[in-house]
Amino acid sequence: MRRLTISLICLLTLSAHTPAHAAEPVIQNALGMKFVLVPAGEFMMGNDASVDTLAKTYPQYERKRFEELSDEAPVHKVAITHAFYLGQYEVTVAQFRRFLAASAYQPESEADGTGGYGYNADYDPAKSVRGDAFEGRDRKYSWRNPGFKQGEDHPVVNVTWNDAVAMCAWLSKVEGKKYRLPTEAEWEYAARAGTRTQFYTGDDPQSLLSAANVFDADAAKNWAKWQSYALAGSDGFAFTSPAGSFAPNAFGLYDMHGNAWEWTADWHDDRYYANSPVADPQGPTSGDVRVRRGGSWHTWSFYARSSYRNWNAPSTRYTLVGMRLVREAD
Repeated sequence: MRRLTISLICLLTLSAHTPAHAAEPVIQNALGMKFVLVPAGEFMMGNDASVDTLAKTYPQYERKRFEELSDEAPVHKVAITHAFYLGQYEVTVAQFRRFLAASAYQPESEADGTGGYGYNADYDPAKSVRGDAFEGRDRKYSWRNPGFKQGEDHPVVNVTWNDAVAMCAWLSKVEGKKYRLPTEAEWEYAARAGTRTQFYTGDDPQSLLSAANVFDADAAKNWAKWQSYALAGSDGFAFTSPAGSFAPNAFGLYDMHGNAWEWTADWHDDRYYANSPVADPQGPTSGDVRVRRGGSWHTWSFYARSSYRNWNAPSTRYTLVGMRLVREAD
């Protein structure tokens, strides 16, 4: 495993909010999930890079991609007023399997009989109704089978927002501690870990090769038409990688960029940032789609930035989407 040092930018400001009776910095629960204590603090949420700046960084992208980022603005101050524990890694296949065995919960991809999505080398998106990059929905795909081989230590995918909430509810009941999905603000605060750059590794997309499993030369071998969007290098993985295979950020969190998209608690609204409260924003009170963050093994680097927002219906199950949980510290 690669363990490269990420500079501790701005952590003096963050540590000032840590209580004198600091809790354990890392804890482990009954499923073997490790959680890192993220301190309370303040940060600037969102992105204010100009279209010209982004176009210069990503010359192979169509300019309209940068002009369609209205939901990342305005940049606004956010205060996370309470420390919280965040999963050090994304929830793995093994941990999700243990949850299912202990709880008798049935994931939506199996419960509704429609399955999920998966990679199929013979599948042609152009011949499908939706033109989706992956085959589905199909009953042969689920968290058990995303169309490629996964180890037990890989992030579980093809899980819905509802599956994630069910896992949180079960853990809360069994352990007597409050588990939940991170708010969108908590997620970005934790991902940035004191930085204001596009990634916690800096502004250069190539810097992700040391810290993230995103769309690179390995993945591009299976997607020739998107070759120009791949990072110019290899991270060693064409699909998901074992959790924690790359450098962590300054909070000690792994895979905040790439590997699997991560569900957050929030509904999505393009206009929410303009009216967001400063203290502990919880997102819109209603909506149709939930926010997911961070990008995946198949995500072009531009869409794996700390500020990038994507979304899906809560019942969506997809071969790129997984989860990371919060355990409240108080």
